[in-house]
Amino acid sequence: MSEPLYVGIATSTGDGRAGGQARSDDGLLDLTLAIPKEMGGPGGATNPEQLFAAGWASCFHSALKAVAAQRKTPVTDSAVVAEVQVRSTPEGGFTLGAALHVELSGVDQATADALVEGAHAICPYSNATRGNIPVTVDVTVA
Repeated sequence: MSEPLYVGIATSTGDGRAGGQARSDDGLLDLTLAIPKEMGGPGGATNPEQLFAAGWASCFHSALKAVAAQRKTPVTDSAVVAEVQVRSTPEGGFTLGAALHVELSGVDQATADALVEGAHAICPYSNATRGNIPVTVDVTVA
């Protein structure tokens, strides 16, 4: 395995997702967490799933742009929406699921599908989750 190109470091303190703090080592990320209302918590603050979704959406979007540039395919407008779902297990634990919704302009559907497939192949988040959680990916051409 190769040496890391970058290491993101964050620390969780307090009560974790139940009102704890999450802070990156450089201080650029510094926030309070809360359990979402949908899971019986108070809401009103971000949660780990939103952070994971933001990271994956951003990373996938960068991968999409890289694949489009590599293939010399101009994309006029694009967005990636990541949904990270918390699911309960029969044993009383929890697992994750995810859906990636990609929106592209300036290409036909077949090209959009190929670009998204390429992005899904190189995105580190996609590679980390592949085979570990259910993930769906769709693309809409505007």
